[in-house]
Amino acid sequence: MKHIVKLLILLVAVSAFWIGLLETVVPRSYAWLLPVYFIVSLGCYGLLMVGVGLMHFPTCPQEAVLLQKDIAEAKEFLKQRGVDVDYD
Repeated sequence: MKHIVKLLILLVAVSAFWIGLLETVVPRSYAWLLPVYFIVSLGCYGLLMVGVGLMHFPTCPQEAVLLQKDIAEAKEFLKQRGVDVDYD
């Protein structure tokens, strides 16, 4: 719910800014580009948040060990079924 409120506040602020620019600063011929810039800015913000999330992603050594065991088990299972899984 908090994210929805933040997004709505951001949308209202950007809309107010956009209307203010339309009336004073931006010529009418460029006004149609503002929604495009807004969408591109949101995309950049989303990519930034994904990047920050990946940089702060916790490492889980215990899970890595379990994953390696699962991989070895799956390889052994597939070898028993006659599937070649060695990439070396």
